[in-house]
Amino acid sequence: VYPEIVAGPPRPSLVVQPGLLLPGMERYHVPGGGAVLIDIEAGDHVTVRNLEGGQACELVAFDAAGRADPGILSTRSNSDASGLKALLVDGDESLQKFRLGLARRKLELGRVEAVRFFDGATAAGVEERFVVSRPGSLVIAAPGAPMSVDSQDTTTPLVVMVKRAKVRAVSGGFELPDPLADPVLDVRVKSKTAESYFVKAGDYIQIIDVDGRQCTDFQCFSARKLDKGRDLALDVTATRSLMGHAYPMPGLHAKYFDQDFEPLVEVVQDTCGRHDAFALACYAKYYDDIGYPGHINCSENFNGALVPHGVNARAGWMAVNFFFNTGIDAHGVMFSDEPWSRPGDYVLLRALTDIVCVSSACPDDTTPANGWNLTDIHVRTYSGSNTFQRAIARRTTPEAEPKMTRETGFHASFAKHTRNFIEYKGFWLPQEFAKEGAIAEYWACREKAVVMDLSALRKFEVTGPDAEALMQYTLTRDVKKLGVGQVVYTAMCYEHGGMVDDGTLLRLGKDNFRWICGDDYSGVWLREQAEKLGLKVLVRSSTDQMHNIAVQGPNSRDILKEIVWTPPHQPALSELEWFRFTIGRIGDA
Repeated sequence: VYPEIVAGPPRPSLVVQPGLLLPGMERYHVPGGGAVLIDIEAGDHVTVRNLEGGQACELVAFDAAGRADPGILSTRSNSDASGLKALLVDGDESLQKFRLGLARRKLELGRVEAVRFFDGATAAGVEERFVVSRPGSLVIAAPGAPMSVDSQDTTTPLVVMVKRAKVRAVSGGFELPDPLADPVLDVRVKSKTAESYFVKAGDYIQIIDVDGRQCTDFQCFSARKLDKGRDLALDVTATRSLMGHAYPMPGLHAKYFDQDFEPLVEVVQDTCGRHDAFALACYAKYYDDIGYPGHINCSENFNGALVPHGVNARAGWMAVNFFFNTGIDAHGVMFSDEPWSRPGDYVLLRALTDIVCVSSACPDDTTPANGWNLTDIHVRTYSGSNTFQRAIARRTTPEAEPKMTRETGFHASFAKHTRNFIEYKGFWLPQEFAKEGAIAEYWACREKAVVMDLSALRKFEVTGPDAEALMQYTLTRDVKKLGVGQVVYTAMCYEHGGMVDDGTLLRLGKDNFRWICGDDYSGVWLREQAEKLGLKVLVRSSTDQMHNIAVQGPNSRDILKEIVWTPPHQPALSELEWFRFTIGRIGDA
């Protein structure tokens, strides 16, 4: 009932860095079919973990001169990095940042010696460890080809942990992330200062929290209005009124406006999702009132930074305070706490007209607003010729890396019929078609047929000799009765009977299942149960490998049987019984 009492003098508190890591530890997430680039120093310890199992890894070490040398890790090569090269050849946009990192460091992958380890039989959680002998760069890839719908050879993530030989200072301890594209501007906003900068219409603005838990006030003005002597700033009250949100986020409600209701910027990407648009940027009177007269503040820093642009000084600046963790409670009282932002978190904006911007690195060390640790903010701008998808970050578990909202494989087709897309569980999905509307679509589903994008459903490949035992234990249906080619709707429950998720289970083979459900945590929980029970089974996510649409309604079978071809060993659409599935393709043989 009572906390343990430790005898002796008090011990100093330990600062845990954002991301739930101790100082000197860094985590990197390698997505399935992706790669990361890490700078390494002599004495660093590198651990590569096969997160879900069954995923190969290719590792290439470069010395400080840019030469590939596996000896840096005290190991020998056994591969030519063909898997990594294949990933780069296919032109996947998700590897753009990785390619830029290679180019900046002048690293060539033409003839390199790589180390390949892990294979399709590797269990979840298996690790390989290396010790760095010389400084250089490390490329880690999770290679794999696109998955066929009936093959279950999905690509899955790897997690890389780096324990640094030299623990960097708490302030400035994290590397600045690689740019999203070639920057137009690279502006460092030093701790407790503010910087102004000009951005052309259509260009992008990336505001980065380098070390995590650091607030940054942002303000901007129409350059054309400033030329006419009108310093109308971005107005958060006008913005809240027009958008109907506490603050804009990527999607339909993404724009910030000035008092003339002119849109100045829109939010394109956000990896944090917790900001403030209610309070002023910190100001002199605030510090005076709480007993810190003369304390440096963002409002006065704004005034100084905006002098060259002819902006009138103000005692307190209205602003968007990115990464400031505030809210309004049930009694109408505004509260604040430590920011949620972690090292490298950012907000990406797009200028809707020529604007003059100002960004600060907040100097508040009197509250937890900056995690009691004042650090820098970094601003980059990019040409409007680049394309960045609208995205919001999601984390399956608190320690997981953020995953950005993405478009489904059917997005371009649906976009021909509507611009009304909503963010749902990490995907942009169409809300309704522009021509008919929700009521007509409802009746079409009841009386005719409709097409819906269900790519946001989570898919997991459950394979191995104990696959049936795992699903029998975790689902409420009798899985042993399920034949190959059958599908069943069921619930996944905790031991006490509470729901984890619901979904459908497909049996692709004797020891091969596909679990389709609503949430990523289903896969996490299945792996936890398999580990607890000591079962020989792999639970691997295939959500990103297999996007899907649903054709529903009374006419759906008649429509599909005219366009779907199935091989002789699979049932045709006209032969398919209830709760059965078949494997085929669109078009004839």
